Amino acid sequence: MAHVHNEPTDFYREMLDGFLLAYSRYVERVPGASGVMRRGGPVPGKVSVVIGGGSGHYPAFCGTVGVGLADGAVVGDIFTSPSTEQCYRVGKALESGAGVLFSFGNYAGDVMNFGSAEQRLRDEGIDCRTVLVTDDVASAKPDERQKRRGVAGDFTVFKAASAAADRGDSLDEVERIAIKANDATFSFGVAFAGCTFPGQTEPLFTVAPGTMELGLGIHGEPGVKTVDAMTAKELATTLVEPLLAERLEGTSRAAVLLNGLGATKYEELFVLWSSIEPLLLDVGVELILPEVGELVTSLDMAGCSLTITWLDDELEELWRAPADSPAYRRDAGAAVAVTGAGVVVVAEAAEMVAGTADVAATLEAMVAADTVRKVLNTMNDVVKLSAEEWGRIDAVAGDGDHGVGMTRGIGGAAEAAANHPGGPSVVLRDAAYAFGDSAGGSSGALWAAFLGGIAVALPNDRKATAAEIAAAMNAGTDALQELGKCELEDKTMFDAVKPFAVDLAARVAAGEDLGSAWAAAASLATEKAVATANLVAKLGRARPLGEKSLGTPDPGATSMAALLVAVGPALAS
Repeated sequence: MAHVHNEPTDFYREMLDGFLLAYSRYVERVPGASGVMRRGGPVPGKVSVVIGGGSGHYPAFCGTVGVGLADGAVVGDIFTSPSTEQCYRVGKALESGAGVLFSFGNYAGDVMNFGSAEQRLRDEGIDCRTVLVTDDVASAKPDERQKRRGVAGDFTVFKAASAAADRGDSLDEVERIAIKANDATFSFGVAFAGCTFPGQTEPLFTVAPGTMELGLGIHGEPGVKTVDAMTAKELATTLVEPLLAERLEGTSRAAVLLNGLGATKYEELFVLWSSIEPLLLDVGVELILPEVGELVTSLDMAGCSLTITWLDDELEELWRAPADSPAYRRDAGAAVAVTGAGVVVVAEAAEMVAGTADVAATLEAMVAADTVRKVLNTMNDVVKLSAEEWGRIDAVAGDGDHGVGMTRGIGGAAEAAANHPGGPSVVLRDAAYAFGDSAGGSSGALWAAFLGGIAVALPNDRKATAAEIAAAMNAGTDALQELGKCELEDKTMFDAVKPFAVDLAARVAAGEDLGSAWAAAASLATEKAVATANLVAKLGRARPLGEKSLGTPDPGATSMAALLVAVGPALAS
């Protein structure tokens, strides 16, 4: 567990502050963002490679910003993707005329938030691309490579793309190389003990004495299989075999990483490597500058992973290229310093509601906006009471942060609404932005889309009718589905909110008053949320552990249903 902290909720921000102070010779903060960039900022005419994700994985991600490595990193809360706003700001700051390549592990929250940021940058005329890292062989079969998680293989993909960008390659070329490196990269991991959040006394999962977990993720998830503990030689075989099973045809050279997850000592890794290297050499693998150490960790998790990136001449040159960053250096003395000429800072003005000469209409809009604030405050009260339980059920097959994320998200949304003087639509829209920015992760992105979709469908100069509210709920649900690519029975929050929205619209259309229609539809949402216990998770971080989720309701559906029930009276009044 983390013994050194102040307020646990401030841990990642204070970590980032200390990191920037300690390594100011390498990096500086991206103004107005939770992110870092190379000292001196972007280089005019050079492609910028921007990496990122949740904290808790040091040296990923901020520790590998530097010459020969990434130009910048977006930093989220522990095990939580950074918000769309933070990804956008870092990408915007690092654009210097040649385009931006985002690269990160394939996790739902990161995909949604970086993806939304990419779209915003594209809308502003900035050429922006994304390459997902999908190296974890335990998380999906070979014919479903696009569903695999990104684990320690992040590092080799980032290095290849960054080295290409530093030598002056175009964005098309940097993207091609990143895709090529990812296609050649495979990882498999094991855990001996779970990890513990700062301020918590119990780990996210436990490993029974005399056993270990195979196929773990890097966000505190348990593995996909529990087996008896092994000797180092037996463990070496267990790690090597699934990677050799996917060896690229005709390959012999490889970059190999034996990665510690946070609490496994270097000496233990060296013992393990003494058994891994002979296994690889015996099948004709030529090891090119292998690495043994910590490159992508998981707080204080005890465990390790093995990564193989199969190399050709092009990838080998990029793997051997010099690098100099706070946490990783290769031939640093030969690296040419790359300096920039300042940072682009984006200032966004807050959109206000247009004035009107109709005093009655203005008062009606103000009352409607107050209703939005009341609803958000009610949600905030419910989240405070339920967050611990939501985190508990999320830990069964996820990383246990759902309650924490919802607390941050709705707290940020309620605060933003309280400080916005506009009409109901723009107040809710800004609350949606704040939810996503405060929560981060997949829940943050999905709730931001959901609330934003509702906001767009509501009038801004008066209160909404029952029919307009029902239509707005359907609009929000559609926006959530479009972003999350979810369907009914995927075991997500969609399983609760979709039946709610359909039932509410039908009841209102039949002439039922909003209060009773909402209460009945919310009761249905609760019923559907409970029923998710009988489903296997098909999306998100819980998907690789779908069978373990059986018997436990989905945390997102549970929280959605609870909030729908709670806000009914406030909305109806």
